[in-house]
Amino acid sequence: MRLDAAIAEAAERLAGVSESPRLDAELLLCRTIDMPRSYLFAHPEDELDEVTQARFEALIGRRAAGVPMAYITGVKEFWSREFTVTPATLVPRPETEMLVNLALCEIPRDAEWQVLDLGTGSGAIAVSIACERPLCQVTAVDNSREALAVAQENARTLAPGNVACVLGDWTEPVRDRSFDLIVSNPPYVRADDAALASLGHEPRAALVAGEDGLDALRALAADCARLLVPGGLLLLEHGADQAAAVAALLEAQSWADIECHNDLAGLPRVTAARRGGK
Repeated sequence: MRLDAAIAEAAERLAGVSESPRLDAELLLCRTIDMPRSYLFAHPEDELDEVTQARFEALIGRRAAGVPMAYITGVKEFWSREFTVTPATLVPRPETEMLVNLALCEIPRDAEWQVLDLGTGSGAIAVSIACERPLCQVTAVDNSREALAVAQENARTLAPGNVACVLGDWTEPVRDRSFDLIVSNPPYVRADDAALASLGHEPRAALVAGEDGLDALRALAADCARLLVPGGLLLLEHGADQAAAVAALLEAQSWADIECHNDLAGLPRVTAARRGGK
């Protein structure tokens, strides 16, 4: 089968499961033949042999079954870097870059701060901050050994040696330390949320946070203040419909300067709060 015909056929198969079926088909074919995407445009007449075509069809079959592209390719771009991901971690989302941006706006370029990322998953947030602020020391915590192994690999290959990955449940393994800034993209999906049906390939524990979706956010609001220096900042990602609930949780725990920030789609996505005010 010709390359262009293989792409067209695969794109048709993926039309119902992907927002970019042709692009997915092209990327998976590039992975199959180990060639850049430009090769597909320059040599559409090239023929796939039977073995290569079978490998390509197997990848398309996985994508057609709803497996995220990142799990098939093993990588996902975030903050202009390519991160390793596995089914043990969530696939980093573009909206989470808002969390990184807000953190970087807070940290002076020459700061030697202690930064904490709780529920680090693939380490995308921690590593991105560490790369942009190499004088800072970033501690990345996760309670999944499998996810933490992925974060360690990303830190090893991408960060300048200033990320420490720690196994544990939220603040427990760092309860005796002090930080200038804490960031977290915790689970925040309700247990009965219909959206979970389309997220079945991602780790449920990294998505679901109790009946109201606020269990993790509730714990972070209660526990993080004691880890921050006076005036230290907490940045929490949450669902677009949870801003008011998160603000209420923070107010109940006497956080100050509570402010919600919208993502690029205009949706309330990250809430900031300070220990003890500015």
